[in-house]
Amino acid sequence: MKTTDQLMNELMKSNNISEYLKQNSKFMLTEELSVYLTNILNKKHLVKSSVIKKSELSEVMGYQIFSGTRNPSRDSLLCILIAMELDIEQTQEILKIAEFAPLFPKLKRDAIIISGILNKNSVAQINEILYDNNEHTLNK
Repeated sequence: MKTTDQLMNELMKSNNISEYLKQNSKFMLTEELSVYLTNILNKKHLVKSSVIKKSELSEVMGYQIFSGTRNPSRDSLLCILIAMELDIEQTQEILKIAEFAPLFPKLKRDAIIISGILNKNSVAQINEILYDNNEHTLNK
């Protein structure tokens, strides 16, 4: 298994994108976000309904995200990842997979969210801190 850094180094040295893709096809992400999230649920022995409840998203939205019929916003995805109690590295990785910007500690709002994840705060707790600091909550 090649790391992201190894793949980036190879890509930077490559003169032929077709050859790079051919040589590294087995390392490319091909799963849909919903499949990726469901696999994490299964690995962590989490119950989908419990995660959705803890995410503070509507049941309909939560189930649509997990089924792949709805693409989440960055904040909705963060609510799910926080509810799944993922660490910061896993959270950042999934944000990238979903093609969202990773959490950035130089942004006040993102710093609050990072701190909440590191301290294993719930979505409600993080929202309270965001609100107290005049920042938009995760589920507005």
